[in-house]
Amino acid sequence: QVQLVESGGGLVQPGGSLRLSCVASGSIFSSSVMGWYRQAPGKQRELVAYITSGGSPNYVESVKGRFTISRDNAKNTMYLQMNSLKPEDTAVYYCNPLHRQADWGQGTQVTVSS
Repeated sequence: QVQLVESGGGLVQPGGSLRLSCVASGSIFSSSVMGWYRQAPGKQRELVAYITSGGSPNYVESVKGRFTISRDNAKNTMYLQMNSLKPEDTAVYYCNPLHRQADWGQGTQVTVSS
């Protein structure tokens, strides 16, 4: 029912920037707390940022000050602006509501390497 489509990943050098997008269809996006997750090879999936329906952001300490989460409820779209990227940010990035989770999308690959 709910479809999540992530995009915007790519290969960047350390210190570079990327902007990820998440489009949610078939859901009550505007009333959901939405999160960005990431999973590196051989590692557990990690919640890195989430945003309330009213637009209040929260971040894990490792990305605080570097990442900015935002949402456009009219477009059912969430964004993750990633600045000052580090090699440890390399992962597949996914989006999902925190409390009404849908099937995971395919994610978007972020690779930070020199």
